[in-house]
Amino acid sequence: MEICIKEVHGREVLDSRGFPTVECDVILYDGTIGRGIVPSGASTGSFEAHELRDKDPARFQGKGVLRAVGMLNCTINELLSGINVLEQRKIDCILTDADGTINKQNLGANAVLAASIACAHAAANALGIELFQYLGGFTQPDIPIPMMNILNGGAHASSNIDIQEFMIVPIGSNAFATSMRWCSEVYHALQSILKNHGLSTTVGDEGGFAPDLPHNETAIELILDAIRLAGFNTEHDFKLSMDAAASEWVNAGTYILPKQGTKYSTDGLIDYWKNLSDQYPIFSIEDPLGEEDWEGWKNLTGQIGSDTILVGDDLYVTNAARLHKGISEGCGNAILIKPNQIGTLTETIDAVLLARANGFRSIMSHRSGETEDTTIADLAVALNTGLIKSGAPARGERTCKYNRLLRIEETLGQYR
Repeated sequence: MEICIKEVHGREVLDSRGFPTVECDVILYDGTIGRGIVPSGASTGSFEAHELRDKDPARFQGKGVLRAVGMLNCTINELLSGINVLEQRKIDCILTDADGTINKQNLGANAVLAASIACAHAAANALGIELFQYLGGFTQPDIPIPMMNILNGGAHASSNIDIQEFMIVPIGSNAFATSMRWCSEVYHALQSILKNHGLSTTVGDEGGFAPDLPHNETAIELILDAIRLAGFNTEHDFKLSMDAAASEWVNAGTYILPKQGTKYSTDGLIDYWKNLSDQYPIFSIEDPLGEEDWEGWKNLTGQIGSDTILVGDDLYVTNAARLHKGISEGCGNAILIKPNQIGTLTETIDAVLLARANGFRSIMSHRSGETEDTTIADLAVALNTGLIKSGAPARGERTCKYNRLLRIEETLGQYR
């Protein structure tokens, strides 16, 4: 059955931070349309695929994406015209081959991914099935556990906290709808506690609160108080996760926390994470060390990796080649999955499959500059990642992913 692409059409739209991003429509000859929108990160790894921006200071502070839109409307439109939309791997190979670079700097990863996502949506729509069913094929779909960012710091907030995300993970819930309720109740309990302490309840990029606090441990203690205030415990109901984004702290061979000025050697930072894990119910730590500190990652994994999920984001950037290296050297035990770090759905899927084959966890993730696109929710279900990050239970660009998962859970009639 051939369902072929008639046209690829791109446009410039806005993300959740008010900056431009790329949207793509793929129109088939039978009139079916698929749409994809690409997010953008504030804290980005050096090895991520290239985001094509205009750098024209007269528009959007140089962040316009008309060049990427032009790639979609001209080059990519010509490349994909007449191609069977059901051949996702072929489509993605055409795009990567035409770009011809490791990091997609010619066509732009934002243009390439927008087309890749839109093709998948068009294919699922043409077949009359859900996107997670199309991407997952014959696998048994599973609803992931949400990792909700309820307190923001680092590059995602103007507060004085250096750790970028403090998340709650409802490990004791047996259904996604229950997980959503639990997390929302803790989120609002935290809001009440912050108000009672006279602290700010404004939110950061991902919907978490962003108060100024004395130190990182204060944030953890406040969240534990919120969990208890909401009627839950940290033994059976919730655990905590953090995203350090420690690549942002690297400075001339040491780690300097930019907001609080604390300085660590690699060994000192490893000791810090070890002490936190001993003291608190930590489920996972993301990017606890820098993206090139392979030896440090190996040492940290050896010390706490049997009890704590150590997640490579900047370290792996959804890149199978970097993940191969990390697996062989024993660096971490999980990979964060962000499609726009690598540029196509096929490469995203390959990274998840490689991780699974080698005993690594995969966590599907949003970006700080998000959109109403819900593709990552379907990907998490299709690929059985088991975990998903989409921010706080607040802000529409975050909740749309969670709400999509609520609908999928209802469709599947599946409970954990």
